[in-house]
Amino acid sequence: MEEYILPLAMLLSLMAGIFTGYPVAFVLGGIGVAFMFVGEVPLAYMGIVASRISGGILENWLLIAVPLFVAMGILLEKSGIANNLLVSLEKLCGRLRGGLAASVALLGIVLASSTGIIGASVVMLGVLALPLMLRQGYNASLATGVIAASGTLGIIIPPSIMLVLMGAILGISVGDLFKAALFPGILLGMTYVAYIFVLGWLRPEQAPLPEKIESSSGIAGDLLALVRDLLGPLILIATVLGSILAGIATPTEASGLGAAGAFLLALFSGRMKLSVLSEVVRSTGSTTGMIIFVMIGATCFSAVFKRLGGDTMIEDAILSLELGAYGTLLVLMAVIFVLGFFLEWVEISFVVLPLFAPVISGLDYTGVQSDEILVWFTILVAMNLQTSFLTPPFGYALFYIRGVTPPEVRTSEIYKGVMPFVAIQLLCLAALIAWPTLSLYLVRVLS
Repeated sequence: MEEYILPLAMLLSLMAGIFTGYPVAFVLGGIGVAFMFVGEVPLAYMGIVASRISGGILENWLLIAVPLFVAMGILLEKSGIANNLLVSLEKLCGRLRGGLAASVALLGIVLASSTGIIGASVVMLGVLALPLMLRQGYNASLATGVIAASGTLGIIIPPSIMLVLMGAILGISVGDLFKAALFPGILLGMTYVAYIFVLGWLRPEQAPLPEKIESSSGIAGDLLALVRDLLGPLILIATVLGSILAGIATPTEASGLGAAGAFLLALFSGRMKLSVLSEVVRSTGSTTGMIIFVMIGATCFSAVFKRLGGDTMIEDAILSLELGAYGTLLVLMAVIFVLGFFLEWVEISFVVLPLFAPVISGLDYTGVQSDEILVWFTILVAMNLQTSFLTPPFGYALFYIRGVTPPEVRTSEIYKGVMPFVAIQLLCLAALIAWPTLSLYLVRVLS
């Protein structure tokens, strides 16, 4: 046990540093450097860490996809496509009880597969849909819950920035991760829709029908309007995802196509101005910079942590429980779920994945081949990290939705509203564990 005192102290210092409110990137890097001296790690070792940061992060061709996908999402946010889609979906689905909330969930799926920017999606859905839902008499908890949950779908539905970074961390194909995440992401979104309709049927007072449907063209006309509004995003999605799934383009090349396509959509919408372009560049730079700084800090922390025997400590602690393959997996999923209460997905990915992946890759799971285990495990982690955006106290989607919610809607109502969707996320996670084919089918077929 004595040989693990320093890595254990590193973990405790990390938890304490997080609660100070200091930027996590500097906490990670600072603890790594401090324990290098405490553990008497040779100074030359930091040269290896610097080389790893330079070659593994700053010169990583794959990571160029991150700012391009971020720019693609922000450009689509400015194009006004989401507003048109919500109007069309509302006219078509508004005839059903819970139809407006279901429209928000469906729009969340479309935004996820074409933007993937969580903050932008939640705020956009909140600004567009929340006033309509409250005016129609929707329960405030249901309204805020469906918006917060639907806005986070971009973290798992490709093209997902999270999956790009996870692929880079574990050295596995991002294209395979995109294939593996497509069905689970759509399954999660459609489960939201099913839950909304069931709730509307069981508790009609929470999701009332509108007094009148403002449509003069009938169902056929509303359907045509929906197809028209979907055309641009569908072409963009087909260009980006289709080129990756078909093996025509790498994720990095496809991200360039996506950013160019989003720019053209914004241009054709008539909303592309110099001020908008300046805002897109500034937002892309700040988001990418935050991710890069966390990656640098996490790389320094992980390198020193492993040098002091932290990876061996984690592996010995987990395997000593003798829970078997599935018991070990459930323990790791529980740890990641709890960490999601306090950490962002970026920190969890860079700190936890390199520690947990070797443990999982050495175990056997029914229906999963040895060369598929890391892909399957990564999708499980991504689905698990969906909950981190919705669980208090640091669920970022809760902060985003609070920022666009009227003062009369209490914070407790927002927390209450997201709980059923957290349960749905955990239910989908259990389904992926029980039936690995849900995530591995496309990988097998398209390979």
